[in-house]
Amino acid sequence: MVSEHSAAPDGETGPLALKILVAGGFGVGKTTLVGAVSEIRPLRTEEVLSQAGRLVDDTHGVNQKVTTTVAMDFGRITIRSDLFLYLFGTPGQDRFWFLWDELARGALGAVILADTRRLEDCFPAVDYFEHRQIPFVVAVNRFAGARVHGAHDVSRALDLDEGTPVVVCDARDRASGKDVLIQLVEYAGRMHTARLLASVG
Repeated sequence: MVSEHSAAPDGETGPLALKILVAGGFGVGKTTLVGAVSEIRPLRTEEVLSQAGRLVDDTHGVNQKVTTTVAMDFGRITIRSDLFLYLFGTPGQDRFWFLWDELARGALGAVILADTRRLEDCFPAVDYFEHRQIPFVVAVNRFAGARVHGAHDVSRALDLDEGTPVVVCDARDRASGKDVLIQLVEYAGRMHTARLLASVG
């Protein structure tokens, strides 16, 4: 887990910074979520989709999308006065997955955004974080016209490990996005504590 502490004069540690990834399929709302919750102007690496890119990338279901993230998005949000998060949005297309290993280094956990109209796009991210034992939550982004599914149904469709949180969010809404991040931090904290106890037991 990556963190930054500043030493206070009385010996106590200062604010804690945690690294969080925002992952998911192409066009699911990763850039939107980072932009909505970030308290600084987010860094974006979006480029206009070229005709050549459309021949490579699967744009099924997101035909109106005209830009794509080619490296990462970056933002920051303060959860409490002593806790803030660095947010790294991953690119969604297969051809940029080689960047994920570097972005995931030292991450506390990840938010996997899901669109129930294209739920299968979540499988690569779920497999990636499960294989590396990086805690994650699945956040179902509300899209107009998408069928509403319960958390249990989404969990079962994605074959998630028992206890992996599934939440509903609106990636455009700051409060909704912040709630997702808080749930991730709490879940990751429980997971790290359980692993620590298991290692000394």
